Amino acid sequence: MCAWHFDPHHGGTKIPDSIKSQVQQRVTDYANKHYSGKFSRLGFRFKSQFCYIDAYTEPSVPESFDEERFGISREDYIERLRTTPTHLCRIRYFGGDKWSMAFFTYSNEKYTPSYFGTGQETGTPEEAFEASAIYLN
Repeated sequence: MCAWHFDPHHGGTKIPDSIKSQVQQRVTDYANKHYSGKFSRLGFRFKSQFCYIDAYTEPSVPESFDEERFGISREDYIERLRTTPTHLCRIRYFGGDKWSMAFFTYSNEKYTPSYFGTGQETGTPEEAFEASAIYLN
């Protein structure tokens, strides 16, 4: 006899538009309350069962920036950094308020399945943001 086993890193349910806007608002409210000043804005991308959460930061570039060495003006360099996201996490929707998460791993530029800070395989979008906010420090 074969028993079905839930795998939080496969499958999922397409995220309805109404849930998309709720997730954006919930995570933004949470981030503003707990991480104000650590980012300038958040970015959200949705594809089927996935929500990708990114943060944008205001760069700190010294006045002594060597434009000749980098081959770009200081202003252009700042604008490039402002528009380059820090990928935080990808959350996978399973209906209701059941989500799994994956960190963006910069060493291999892939999303790597992860547990929530609670030690659980599933959690809320706010808990996923909290776990991935380490990239904002």
